Amino acid sequence: MPLIHQLRKEQPLVHCITNIVVANFQANGLLAIGASPVMADAIEEAKDIAKVADCSILNIGTLKQQTVDAMILSGNSARAAGKPVVLDPVGAGATPFRKACVLQILDEVDVTLLRCNVGELAAIVDIPWNAKGVDAGEGQADVEGIAKIVALKYACLVAVSGEIDIVTDGHSTLSITGGHPMMTNITGTGCLLSSVVGAFLSIGSERPLEAAAAALAFYKRAGEEAAKVSHGPGDFAMNFLNALYTLDRKTKTYLV
Repeated sequence: MPLIHQLRKEQPLVHCITNIVVANFQANGLLAIGASPVMADAIEEAKDIAKVADCSILNIGTLKQQTVDAMILSGNSARAAGKPVVLDPVGAGATPFRKACVLQILDEVDVTLLRCNVGELAAIVDIPWNAKGVDAGEGQADVEGIAKIVALKYACLVAVSGEIDIVTDGHSTLSITGGHPMMTNITGTGCLLSSVVGAFLSIGSERPLEAAAAALAFYKRAGEEAAKVSHGPGDFAMNFLNALYTLDRKTKTYLV
């Protein structure tokens, strides 16, 4: 059964510790693909929620030390229960605090997949990069080579979003083309992508590299479909959610 059909059938519970800017969009996007979101970042319950959820998403977009503590508890609880953990290092290079928190999580949690843009990846490995806040920015680097190094160092998958997405386990790399520039004009598309990848991983745990690639491809196709009927970022956000909901329900064109 194709992963997206299996996901819609099983409706995995996705635990999100995320940021205040995107929480609503992230939850609605997960609902649109057929997953069930739970947004819980309190230290008092993060461990318990992660244990029963099908995957956990750790997003540092609006960061506090208490949030980091909850992420570490959640991540370790999820992994102890055999559930995937996705880390989204939003703006990792924007401040020393953000970078230190990302490295702490990577050191203390057996992260399943790191989902980032090029600027965030560069910050993690101390490569000079002209990043702008949480945006990817500009620079020159061997993205695939760096992603492989990070994947091997932390024994995780690394998915790097851009005009062409890549996902690697340090040995094999898959590239995914497509998408639409308008996807960068609304906030939260990257954060939601991390959650979608987590949901796919929870269903396709036997082949995680392929499951992550399927999620990236599905997401890019949704962006393409939404752009066809959108005039600007306002209706694109709505149409994107609709595309996540309708994609592959009628056409029967499967990704995997």
